[in-house]
Amino acid sequence: MEFENKILSREIQQILYEAGKTLSTAESCTGGHVAESIIATPGSSEYFKGGIISYTNEVKERLLGVDHQLLEEKTAVCEEVAQAMVRGAIRALNTDYAIAVTGIAGPGGGTKEIPVGTIWIACGSADEMATFKLEGDEGRDMNLTKATSKALMLLLDFLNTHKPEHKLQPEEM
Repeated sequence: MEFENKILSREIQQILYEAGKTLSTAESCTGGHVAESIIATPGSSEYFKGGIISYTNEVKERLLGVDHQLLEEKTAVCEEVAQAMVRGAIRALNTDYAIAVTGIAGPGGGTKEIPVGTIWIACGSADEMATFKLEGDEGRDMNLTKATSKALMLLLDFLNTHKPEHKLQPEEM
């Protein structure tokens, strides 16, 4: 999957670089794996600004602006929190797009309602997003690997569906 992630990262890079757009990440259970896959492609500094690893609810609230009430009512493992993390990363890191991942990679931490292997992924802009829910526990390492690959695929699909417009650079005006 590492090779596949490099191909996905390269395709994402091409779209964002050509459009003059930027990307950030907000990761919980993946702990930086998505950002690591993005920066594995040479030249990623042209469009990738950085990431926030928000492993705790406190960091989700303080750095990403995720609503405390939402976390209390729905838990951190839900579509709405993943979407809030995207908006928070875009705002905090001043980017056009973001990828967010939140879930339970395992081996512990799951409940009957939210079992291990439940991972929500969101990506997009502050106005439009795509989300995906991974389910099924294949062990911590595979859960993280699958979430990372799916996050990159989801962003690439989003960018291909919502083609970013080229942002004029000062020298082009």
